Amino acid sequence: MNFKSSTQTFIVIILIIVSGFGGYFAGKHRVNVSWEKYRPSVSVQNLEAVPPPADTGFDFKLFWDVFERVRNQYIGRGELDLNKMYYGAISGMVASLGDPYTVFLPPQQNKEAKEELAGHFDGIGAQLGVKDKKIIVIAPLSDTPAEKAGIKPGDWILQVDGKDTINWTLPEAVSKIRGQRGTKVKLLILHENEQKPVEIEVARDMIVIKSVEWKQETAPQTAQSQPQGQDQLIGKEQRNGKRVAVVKLSRFGEGTDEEWQKAVTEIIKFKQENPETFGGIVLDLRNNPGGFLNGAVFIASEFLTEGTIVIQEKASGERQNFTVNRLGRLTQEPLVALINKGSASASEIVAGALQDYKRAKLVGEKSFGKGTIQEAQDLAEGAGLHITTAKWLTPNGRWVNELEGLTPDVEVKMDESKPDIDQQLDRAVEELVK
Repeated sequence: MNFKSSTQTFIVIILIIVSGFGGYFAGKHRVNVSWEKYRPSVSVQNLEAVPPPADTGFDFKLFWDVFERVRNQYIGRGELDLNKMYYGAISGMVASLGDPYTVFLPPQQNKEAKEELAGHFDGIGAQLGVKDKKIIVIAPLSDTPAEKAGIKPGDWILQVDGKDTINWTLPEAVSKIRGQRGTKVKLLILHENEQKPVEIEVARDMIVIKSVEWKQETAPQTAQSQPQGQDQLIGKEQRNGKRVAVVKLSRFGEGTDEEWQKAVTEIIKFKQENPETFGGIVLDLRNNPGGFLNGAVFIASEFLTEGTIVIQEKASGERQNFTVNRLGRLTQEPLVALINKGSASASEIVAGALQDYKRAKLVGEKSFGKGTIQEAQDLAEGAGLHITTAKWLTPNGRWVNELEGLTPDVEVKMDESKPDIDQQLDRAVEELVK
């Protein structure tokens, strides 16, 4: 199969919802489906009992019997919303699979999903996932209402506006948390390692996600050159070590490739202007929920000269290898990658490939562990279906679901008592230039 056309066909579903759909679509495949000649077999406005395809061997009489009884006998039948019943029936069928990543999206939710991938929408800026049938915060986006309100990675969302979230699907959480900018949502949050939940009210706002940002960082002084008794993690203005480019990759969306190319051009110029002191690159994948599969392959190809980046394995055991597909401009630069529990899906693909090829050390905390692949299909009437069809493996055959995430080569936990110091980044810089 031609790789380019294949990656245009598929994207890895993002696990997380950003104030709705921001984390959820972290690892999705795109499937191009033509619907010009499609006509739904059931009309939303005038539902008719139609027989199922002959080869299913399944009789839908019970379904239609219940539908007719509700429509004719329910006390509030005059206020029945046939659209809601119609989409609810489909959602229930898909939810019965027990897979939080296989979901039916009614038109409005499907529209919101596409807006998220475009990088702008109204919400609170929290990337969400599902674990143990509960809604969990993968990570708040930087400088968003969620972060400013004190929402943290690993938080459980127990209630939304007073309603329990247990057994909610991700789309259901999205529909409750997202909303028009300026409005507020009340969340009952249980912080990680805490026993008592707290209620946090968050004002929704326009969320604009920039995929790629970079800055220069100066490595700390060595212990030998540092004045005795002075903390090694000192301010930048006192540092005199190697100069490092820190690239923050927050998502794999529609504009990521273009933003990445611009950043790489600037980094190369930065290196050329500082040939004696340039120490390498820190790739910051923390709190990156994922996105397009071809975006993950594109980024990994920047640092690798050849080889498999990710392996797709279907239920039949059939495997497809996605390999380096372009000539990268940073294949020889010293490299360290940062990960944490907010690194999921496509970001784990990149980190896993860099680790397997020993191209970069991973520094930080264990990643989220989302290793399944979904196909995203556009349906009639603006609806959508995301269905798990395969899992992905690192080049060495590791499955992050089974491992419950990637384990960093150098584990560094953040010290919450020192919010102004990024211990993980400092350690990554030290590893890079030592």
